[in-house]
Amino acid sequence: MNLQGSRRIFCFLLVSGLFWSLATGSLRAQGAEPRDKPISPSPTTDAHLASPKPSAKDKPSAETKPQAGAFVIAPLPISSPAVGSGVVPVFAYIFPTSAADNSPASLVGGVGLVTDNGSQAMALGGELYLKKSTYRTTSIYARGNLNYDLYGLGSGDSQQKLPLKQAGQLVFGEFLRHAWWKLFLGPRFFWGSSLITVRPNNLGAVPLPPDLGLDTRLTSLGFRVDRDTRPNRFYPAAGTFLDLTADFFSQGLGSKYSFQSYKLTFNKYWGLTQNQVLASGSFVCVTGGEPPFYGNCLYGTNSQLRGYPAGRYLDRYMFGTQLEYRLALRWRFGLVGFGGLGELIPGGNQPFRTKNFLPSGGAGVRFALSSKYHVNLRVDFAQGKDSHTWSVGVGEAF
Repeated sequence: MNLQGSRRIFCFLLVSGLFWSLATGSLRAQGAEPRDKPISPSPTTDAHLASPKPSAKDKPSAETKPQAGAFVIAPLPISSPAVGSGVVPVFAYIFPTSAADNSPASLVGGVGLVTDNGSQAMALGGELYLKKSTYRTTSIYARGNLNYDLYGLGSGDSQQKLPLKQAGQLVFGEFLRHAWWKLFLGPRFFWGSSLITVRPNNLGAVPLPPDLGLDTRLTSLGFRVDRDTRPNRFYPAAGTFLDLTADFFSQGLGSKYSFQSYKLTFNKYWGLTQNQVLASGSFVCVTGGEPPFYGNCLYGTNSQLRGYPAGRYLDRYMFGTQLEYRLALRWRFGLVGFGGLGELIPGGNQPFRTKNFLPSGGAGVRFALSSKYHVNLRVDFAQGKDSHTWSVGVGEAF
C-alpha cells in the first residue's frame, strides 16, 4: 500500500521494512507536486483543474500553484496473505512550505495497522522541501509487531512456511541537497531494534533462522541519489524518476549484522492524452555481506510487481519491470491495468532462468481523495504465478 507519490514517505517499518512495504506503502507519495496541472478526473474538481493540461514545455504559473494545504484521511481496509485482514488508518497533510517558496509540496502524516492475525503497528513521518527546493529532508519513527510467514530464500512456492512474530521499532532520517542536473544527493541513517519469535501454531520441519529469540539491532549509514523530472509526484503524467540508495550496516556502528543493501529504481511516464497516462517502472535490488533473512530483497514490496505476498519470495538479488495504463474518468474516478515480469536470482549466478520468472498482472480502480494535488485512493487486484493479492492504498503504485 502506498501514499505514493510522495515517494517515499514511509519506506521502512520494523527492522525488516516488511510492514512499511506491506501497509505503508500507504503513505508513500512518489512524485512531486502540482507544478503542472494534473489530469482532471472530474468536472466537479477545483477550477484550476478544468483547463487543458499544459505541454511539458510550459512553465507553471503562480495561479496553478496551490497556496493552501490539503488533508488526506482514509481508513483503508487490508486483506493480505502476509498479515491478515484489518484496517490501515492513514492521515496526511500536504502543504506548500510557504507562499514565497517555490519548493514542491511537503508532506507530514501517520499510518497505522491493525489486523485479525494480531499484527499492530504505527508510524509517523514527514518529507519537507525547503529553500526553493534546495534541501529535502525525510524522517520516520515506527514501532509495532507483525505476524507473518517465512518461506526461506529463493522461490517460496515449494517451501514450507514458518509462522513468525517480529516486534520492534525504528528511526530513519535522510537529508538531501540539490546539486546539478536536477540531482538530489545526501546521507541517510537507519536504526532499528526487533525481537523475532516463532508463533505457536503450525510448527513443522522448517529450519529455524538464527535470529529467533534475539533482540537484534541494525544500524546503517548510507547515501541516496535521485533525479526527479515529474511535474506532479502524486500523479505523474510526464517525466522520469531515477533513484539509487545504498545502505551500509556495520557492527562498528552497533549493528548485529554487517551487510550492504543497494536499490535502483527507474520510472518513466507518458501523457498519451489529457486523461490517459502510460507508466513504466523498473527496479534492481542487490544485497551483499551477511544479512539477516529480513535484510534480503523482498519480492512484492513497495508495489514492485503486485500479486505476491511480501516475504514469500526473498533472496540476495532481484529485478523486475512493469507497465501500467491509467485512465481518468468523470466524477473523480479512474481505471488502471498493469502487468510485469520479475525474477529472484539464487546465488546471483542464475539469471534469466524461466523457472525463476515471477510474472504479474491485474487491474484497479481509482478515486481522487484530493483534487488539488490529484492524490488517489487505489484499489488493485493482481495475480501472480502462484498467488493473488488485493491491495488498497493512497497514491499510485509507482
